[in-house]
Amino acid sequence: MTDCDAAVYTWDELATDRPMPLISRKRIVGQQAMISRVTLEAGFVLPSHHHESEQFACILEGRARFGIGAEGSPSWKEVIVGSGQVLHLPSNVPHSCEAIETTIVLDIFSPTAETTGIDRDGS
Repeated sequence: MTDCDAAVYTWDELATDRPMPLISRKRIVGQQAMISRVTLEAGFVLPSHHHESEQFACILEGRARFGIGAEGSPSWKEVIVGSGQVLHLPSNVPHSCEAIETTIVLDIFSPTAETTGIDRDGS
């Protein structure tokens, strides 16, 4: 991509995918990072997983409970992240998520990846 390849996107015009029940997502994928606008319906549960991409989960609306670290390990902890807060997940840190209420998340991943924890293959 060069400076001339700059682009403007409109969330409402992007395709929506639904990789699991109770979730919808729109993504913009660049060369070194990707951004996703994700809507988690209340009750959505994502089991613990990890991925190489570093992740920033910016909560725009709602609240979600995250499990951080390997479940059952002494380092495991649970945090509730709400509107206006950002959760930073370094590369390969195990984490899970449960939507306490309908939650809109702006997820930023670097580097890009074909799949993330919400894709059906569980990567």
